[in-house]
Amino acid sequence: MKTNKSFLKRIKITRTGKLVARKPGQNHFNAKERRNTQMNGRRSQVLTFTKKVSQRYIGSLDKSK
Repeated sequence: MKTNKSFLKRIKITRTGKLVARKPGQNHFNAKERRNTQMNGRRSQVLTFTKKVSQRYIGSLDKSK
């Protein structure tokens, strides 16, 4: 299957093969948020997918390409 390019642009594949993405909905309008909420939005989150789902959106995670 083809790789979903729009989804792939939003994630980063680490050296060990983990998928890391930013939390959604924290790009702007954060001035009135609590400081704790602001900082939590800057942190990344690790995505976990089943093999079937990761093949559907990412293709193979082979780093030798």
